[in-house]
Amino acid sequence: MKKIGLFFGSFNPIHIGHLILANYILEHTDMDELWFVVSPQNPFKDKKSLLKDHNRLDMVQLAVKSYPKMRASNVEFSLPKPSYTIDTLTYLHEKYPDHSFSLIMGEDNLSSLHKWKNSELLIKNHHIIVYPRVFEGEKKDSEYLQHENISMIKAPVIELSATEIRNMIKEGKNVRPMLPPEVFEYLDGSSFYK
Repeated sequence: MKKIGLFFGSFNPIHIGHLILANYILEHTDMDELWFVVSPQNPFKDKKSLLKDHNRLDMVQLAVKSYPKMRASNVEFSLPKPSYTIDTLTYLHEKYPDHSFSLIMGEDNLSSLHKWKNSELLIKNHHIIVYPRVFEGEKKDSEYLQHENISMIKAPVIELSATEIRNMIKEGKNVRPMLPPEVFEYLDGSSFYK
């Protein structure tokens, strides 16, 4: 059975922090592949600041093309909106019965997991890999990290945010070091985020 890690996100834009984390997870777990699942609409995020789905998917494809164990996934593009992780996982299990899927999430998401659709089912039926994040807010780790399906990975904490990158682009600041070179070129030749 092929083991797939699912890294959900807006990737608006994908940045080097995402790639560092994905590579760390591939190198320190038994995952065969890691899929970046580009979410068309996160129920907890404002859609106004999102680039079009295909633009964000293009950037992820450009970013991962040199990494044979990483791929971009547009699986949520054809599913009902807004996207709920539990629905996407159900669909993926039906489409790829020979794969096992683990969910990759930041520690900040773990603290709000109780608000997710069917969160009890999600935890019961799927392995969840949690990576550390610096965030403001209540840490609810203890109750969840006791669960046998949830494991914390000691990945490096990357304090880069897509919001900060978008703001810097709008202000005409240099974001080249924060983005994979192909993504920088893609954005540099466009009016995105300006």
